[in-house]
Amino acid sequence: MKLRKELWFGFSLMALIIIPVIVLMPWGTSQTGTWAHDARADLRGHHARFPTAFTLMGMGVFFAWLAYRSVDPATAGRQVLDLFVQRTYGVMSNDVLIAVPLFLFMGYLVERAQLIDKLFRSLHLATARVPGSLAVATIVTCAIFATATGIVGAVVTLMGLLAFPAMLKAGYNVKVAAGAVTAGGCLGILIRPRCS
Repeated sequence: MKLRKELWFGFSLMALIIIPVIVLMPWGTSQTGTWAHDARADLRGHHARFPTAFTLMGMGVFFAWLAYRSVDPATAGRQVLDLFVQRTYGVMSNDVLIAVPLFLFMGYLVERAQLIDKLFRSLHLATARVPGSLAVATIVTCAIFATATGIVGAVVTLMGLLAFPAMLKAGYNVKVAAGAVTAGGCLGILIRPRCS
């Protein structure tokens, strides 16, 4: 089997990265044991199905207590608990977080009313005389939806499910169809939603 030159380039690039890593990796044991033992110790919380948020919160409280204890051991507990309460209240009183349930509600309404589907079909009909009208409709729909959400993953996923099969059915090349969906989806990071 003959490999194309793109594959040779990719394999040689991977070899240029992997071989120095293997050669330069300290394969000896660490102070607490082997690296596999350390990795197993790190994953123990994951296997216990303990929520990650509480693990990170506990680690933050513990290391803050260690830092305050080195300065003043008598008041370390009170200072850490005060800091914990202040940060919790600061996050809860953040006005920007009001947008999270409203974005979820907007997404629910858009999905239930099939607004993006109707917008895509109407834009396709409106640009029917333009060459590549389905790709143009895909990019314009992505731009409008990206303005509403600002999230690349949501736009690419939705338009990948909606426009990609329609473009393939219309006879578009797979690369052109995928390029139109991903290029339109990337507009989500360029056009930010207006929350004011």
